[in-house]
Amino acid sequence: MEHTILNLVVLTILLSNIRLLNTSRLPVMILSVAIQGFVIGVLPLVLHWERINLSLWIIALIMIAIKGVILPRLLHRSMQEAGVIREVEPFVGPTVSLLIGLFLLALSYWITFPLRASLPEELFFVPVLALFTVFNGLFLIVSRKKAITQVIGYLTMENGVYAFGASLAVDHPFLVELGVLLDVWVGVFIMGIAIYHINREFDHIDTDKLSTLKH
Repeated sequence: MEHTILNLVVLTILLSNIRLLNTSRLPVMILSVAIQGFVIGVLPLVLHWERINLSLWIIALIMIAIKGVILPRLLHRSMQEAGVIREVEPFVGPTVSLLIGLFLLALSYWITFPLRASLPEELFFVPVLALFTVFNGLFLIVSRKKAITQVIGYLTMENGVYAFGASLAVDHPFLVELGVLLDVWVGVFIMGIAIYHINREFDHIDTDKLSTLKH
């Protein structure tokens, strides 16, 4: 039963990353990162079920609430205020992004392969997909123009960092992940404010057009 849940979590992380790469619709991307955040929040409970305690439950619930509910809702509100629902002309289109994503998945497998000897077989693909999620987030940041999409990439990257820490943690050192999450929380608020002001002043949120601004 435990292995079945873990396999479902791993599959959901993989599919959410693929969906983020293969769509230009912001509502779909926000939903995908919300599902991914929920699953990432559940991940420590699945990985450490035999040693679960009250603090782990509390941390998992906090992560689920922030990653799966609060931050996606803030993104959805920013999308509505900005009046955009699609990444019209990204630097890299969805089809090419998917192909690059497959390469990043293979690269993640190659990088984490040395960990295979030190991890149970059923846990090996967790750090693989965690690193793939980090790469996926970085790729979304550099390959998309909309500020909202870049925020989604930022959240995706942090999901990967948290999943990687959870998969390799020995004694639940989740204070580091909480610190990273705090950075993300602050970053999302700052970028949300930036999105609002950019849209209000220039009627768009294409970050590449900021290079044309003159002092």
